[in-house]
Amino acid sequence: MPLTTGKPLFIGRPYIDFTFVTDEMPEGDEKKVATDHAVSFGGGAVVAAFCCAKLGCTPDLLTTVANDWLGRMFRDMASHYGIQVHDREVSRSAFSFVRPHLGERTILRARDDEYLHPVPDLDIANFCAVHTDGHQPDAAIRYAKSAREHGNILTSLDAGSMRSNTIELLEFIDVGVASLSICEKLKMGPAEVLQLLRKKGCKVGAVTLGERGLVWYDQPGVTRTMSAPLIPPDKVVDSNGAGDVFHGAYMFSYIRDSDAPWEVHFRFASFAAAHSVQFLGIEAGLPTLANIEAAMRSRPVAVGE
Repeated sequence: MPLTTGKPLFIGRPYIDFTFVTDEMPEGDEKKVATDHAVSFGGGAVVAAFCCAKLGCTPDLLTTVANDWLGRMFRDMASHYGIQVHDREVSRSAFSFVRPHLGERTILRARDDEYLHPVPDLDIANFCAVHTDGHQPDAAIRYAKSAREHGNILTSLDAGSMRSNTIELLEFIDVGVASLSICEKLKMGPAEVLQLLRKKGCKVGAVTLGERGLVWYDQPGVTRTMSAPLIPPDKVVDSNGAGDVFHGAYMFSYIRDSDAPWEVHFRFASFAAAHSVQFLGIEAGLPTLANIEAAMRSRPVAVGE
């Protein structure tokens, strides 16, 4: 089981997520009390970084941070997980109000896109892999390109949303994982998006389909399917961040055994994501390695089931 040398670098934007449960939203001048709530870190590549750390591989995180109360809260969260933060200052922290309801989730976000400083200078040779969600477009392009030029450094893109730099960024990506959302944005089906990933040079590509699993490839001309672990509907509490956990888990699996086939990495990640939806709030849903291994033992499944 060969281990990669160096640490992974994750590039993204943090949110502080305030997740609440209520059957009715207040209107007008009303006040209501939620029946449950949770506070957590949020944001695509940021959640992936925390997931990777929880599983046992502590990454570096290049992210925006504000010098305010929420920014200091985020720094404390990262410190607790042992994550080295390379900060790029903004004036105000980003936050989200998240309402899981009837198997879906509604999100209201606020964020500051005005960077007060340029991209931090990092030595790409210190890292074994780079994962980005496309936020901080200049940083994402710079370090994905540097990793590609350096060689032997995996680059991964969470293409869950269509951003201004997504198509350009794909030129420097080894593992591109898209979502149904980006299929809708591009007016393409999953098979067409996989073809786009191939055309852009992604050696491994996938489109996640939520509870229906994913379609993916890791070799020319062959598209495969993978089912998602079955979670009874009454066990699904909060799906927010499940895709981000998926990304963090396959990054961990790759770093743990870079010679294993991507079938193994994606299967591991599918069980991680399935674990996460059974808890309220992203942090509560982060799996341990023991959680995933136990779930995989209890339900071994064949790829394409």
